[in-house]
Amino acid sequence: MPVRPENAAEAAILSRRSVRGFLPDPVPREVVEHLLDVAARAPSGTNMQPWRVLALAGAALDAFTADLVAAWQASLAGGGEPDGPEHDYYPSPLFEPYIGRRRKIGWDLYGLLGIARGERDKARVHVERNLRFFGAPVGLLLLADRRLEIGSWLDLGMFLQSLAIAARARGLDTCPMAVFAEHPRAIRRLVGVSEQDHVVCGMAIGHEDRSAPANALRTKRVPAASFAEFRGF
Repeated sequence: MPVRPENAAEAAILSRRSVRGFLPDPVPREVVEHLLDVAARAPSGTNMQPWRVLALAGAALDAFTADLVAAWQASLAGGGEPDGPEHDYYPSPLFEPYIGRRRKIGWDLYGLLGIARGERDKARVHVERNLRFFGAPVGLLLLADRRLEIGSWLDLGMFLQSLAIAARARGLDTCPMAVFAEHPRAIRRLVGVSEQDHVVCGMAIGHEDRSAPANALRTKRVPAASFAEFRGF
């Protein structure tokens, strides 16, 4: 049975999902800045607040995504700079139950997009849409000092979740995007950040395009009874 919200905060959490197709309607800077101020109230060990955000919109967003796509395409053709993630998102090899969950969402999404196994050209079109923030009017890049340790990464996750929930409460949708961590060197060159800046991820913000096939995707969550142990209740 689906969990039913009992208040506005729960409604924002339960209605949040990763949207992969956005309308071009702009989101004003004051709204984005307000959402970041709200998200900055996320828990942070000893109040270190390790997050840094580069927010892109308009011509700056268009130029960045066009140049990043061009760099990616050049690397595929063998004529571009080598790039790749500077941290592992998943263990290798991945194991159950996690690999099964990952495969399911991958094939569910590709099914909605009409991408069959082995259709690399279609898959590359999807990657390009990733690099363009799925058409969102606002694209965020999350950066962190590479000297920070895992505790700060926990803080970054809570910051991103707070941002996504705050956006949802304002009627906006988001998509946290790991794809940008796969292109750190190109991103640092294109936006002029230092080698000390670790490219953690991106986030798209905007209004859902309900006609986008990918937005029909609905994921399931394992209930608390399956992953939590209760004692003393």
